[in-house]
Amino acid sequence: MRTTSRALAVAAAIAVAAPAAAQPEAVSTDRAPAAIGPYSQAILAGDTLYLAGQIAIDPATGELAPGPIEAETRLVLENLEAVLAAADMTMANVVSTTVFMADLDAFPRMNEVYATFFGDAPPARATVEVARLPRDVKIEISAIAVR
Repeated sequence: MRTTSRALAVAAAIAVAAPAAAQPEAVSTDRAPAAIGPYSQAILAGDTLYLAGQIAIDPATGELAPGPIEAETRLVLENLEAVLAAADMTMANVVSTTVFMADLDAFPRMNEVYATFFGDAPPARATVEVARLPRDVKIEISAIAVR
């Protein structure tokens, strides 16, 4: 197949007109726990922020803050809020969450706390029970947010 000069000109025009893809950028804050492995607290790719799973670690001490599911859920969501703030976003920007729980029998109590962090249009959500979570916590939540 032959490439015509017109086809080359059109391809060049498209390449010039197309915006450059934004390089993914790590987002971090000391208001949330530092990563406990080789990952970022969040990655901003264009207008989308991918937040790593947060567990109940007190960002001030770096220590695990175990407690009843309500307390762990609150701290996890506060940690996610801190990472969102570092990217100039809020919980209103969250479009999806994934909730990992050690015991789904605690779902209603987790859900009560979770609901207080989101308005009338809460994000899409998947919730799964897992065999074990890092540091044997009761809950971990990851999220995706969009500007």
